[in-house]
Amino acid sequence: MIAAASRPQPETKATEMIELKKLEKSYPQGAQRLWVLRNVDLSVREGEFLSVMGPSGSGKSSLLAALGLLDGDWQGEYWFDRTAVHKLGARERNDFARTHVGFIFQQYHLIDDLTVRENLELPLDYRNLPSAERKARVGDILDRFNIVGKKDLFPRQLSGGQQQLVAVARAVVTRPRLLLADEPTGALHSSQGDMIMDLLLELNREGTTIVQVTHNAAYAARAHRTVELFDGWLKPDEAARAAANG
Repeated sequence: MIAAASRPQPETKATEMIELKKLEKSYPQGAQRLWVLRNVDLSVREGEFLSVMGPSGSGKSSLLAALGLLDGDWQGEYWFDRTAVHKLGARERNDFARTHVGFIFQQYHLIDDLTVRENLELPLDYRNLPSAERKARVGDILDRFNIVGKKDLFPRQLSGGQQQLVAVARAVVTRPRLLLADEPTGALHSSQGDMIMDLLLELNREGTTIVQVTHNAAYAARAHRTVELFDGWLKPDEAARAAANG
């Protein structure tokens, strides 16, 4: 894995993968609406590692859910490599997300009554892959993440760091182009958090585009770029920088 002191360098020739235009998200609140995202314009390049920061309630997780198509109830434009995601129907969005996006959650979201191997196989079950290829992919990911010896254990038999390692492995077993991480180190102690960050940096170096939400300034600084949200708005200076870099 990459040493903890290493930092990935931005790819100068990278093309734009994601473009959000005036993305907004709100909930009804009595006679008014509670806005959690307001006029978000943001571009993310192919192969970029982007950190999103901001106080609690600023809209970070809502932004990540929109990017990962976990939530389709928003307004605005979302372009993914020239695909108009905002024009897709619900089923098309689900299929698109399964094909292109991997998601890492803070609380792991592993299935308690499935073994590590079965948890890794689960996202592949949604794809039309031959059985031999599914087994090969799971075998490769178990080996790469050094968890072959854990394959028959259940999540409750693993430490927090090991569970998050399995969660990362599950997110990348489908070989997504975009990896989204919602506070991936938030529930871990420092050495486990460093391990997960090193792994994310390695995946990014190999070409995976990553957007992470984090409260940890040191981890955020290891990305290529950081944007900040406040009350659903991108901070003006960061929005300008995002537009310039896009």
